[in-house]
Amino acid sequence: MNDQRRRLLLASLGVAGLPGVAAAQTVAPPRVAVLSGGSKADNAELFKFFIDGLHQRGYREGRSVALEERWADYSGDRLQAAAAAIGALRPAVVVTVAGGADAARRLLPSVPHVFLHSGDPVAAGLVESYARPGRNATGISLLATELIEKRMEFLKQIVPSLRRMAFLANPEHPGEHRELAASRSAAQRLGIEVSYHQARNRAELGKVLEAMIASRPDAASLFSDGLMTGQNRVLAEFFMKHRIPSIAGWVRFAEAGHLLSYGPDRREAWRRLAYFVDKIVKGARPSDLPVELPTLFELAVNRRTAAALRLTLPQQLLARADRVLE
Repeated sequence: MNDQRRRLLLASLGVAGLPGVAAAQTVAPPRVAVLSGGSKADNAELFKFFIDGLHQRGYREGRSVALEERWADYSGDRLQAAAAAIGALRPAVVVTVAGGADAARRLLPSVPHVFLHSGDPVAAGLVESYARPGRNATGISLLATELIEKRMEFLKQIVPSLRRMAFLANPEHPGEHRELAASRSAAQRLGIEVSYHQARNRAELGKVLEAMIASRPDAASLFSDGLMTGQNRVLAEFFMKHRIPSIAGWVRFAEAGHLLSYGPDRREAWRRLAYFVDKIVKGARPSDLPVELPTLFELAVNRRTAAALRLTLPQQLLARADRVLE
């Protein structure tokens, strides 16, 4: 039956103008917004895993889901504007990454919220607890403090003479106090002396790095907060210049030139975000979906950095590594 005959038939039945019939022909796919404090270029590879997760659940952009992306390019002002723009779109759910969670919490309280958060979502005020979020948000926390000691053990395999380690972090990052406590405890068990250095922004970071050098550390450990992640290449160059091996929790640090990383597999975490989106689009409440912790982890070592620092990578460690970067 062609469109003209169909319209004539509906008119003869007296239903052509019924609201239900019109709505059935114009139902729009659910709108899913992505809010990031970072740049799309820095997250392009990871973003593909989120799209892949949606595809695995039967969603296709423009047909069964409408995607809206807003990237703040590490600007606080742009992040606020991006959150406001998303609010005007009235999405079914907003997905936040790379520092977007706090803006969504403050500016989009009525929009169901799925986060990929590097810190503690309870300390950040996103949820009331991991098991029972209780608010309009849920998602994945990448704060894996139980991996800190293992990360240090890997480093000691490369640098057996390790005695002094500097920790570098943004004290305003939710969960920083937990990561610091776990780091101090791990260092004590491994017989490593600790110096702790705080920086809240790039301006402070330069001064803090000079103080760190004065403490004469044998190595440095970077917390995986937004500031350290955004400055990871600058930091890699700095530590290389001063011949200090550095470690962190995410593979992008090793890719940028740091010696070693061990932490959650963020590719799978991005893919898992689609699970929460699917649940919420189908009617689930974020408050009823427990916050998840990562279950897959990856060890990456940078062979080029090791060679530049004149360090030998043990064969046992190379065999254990998920990625060896040349």
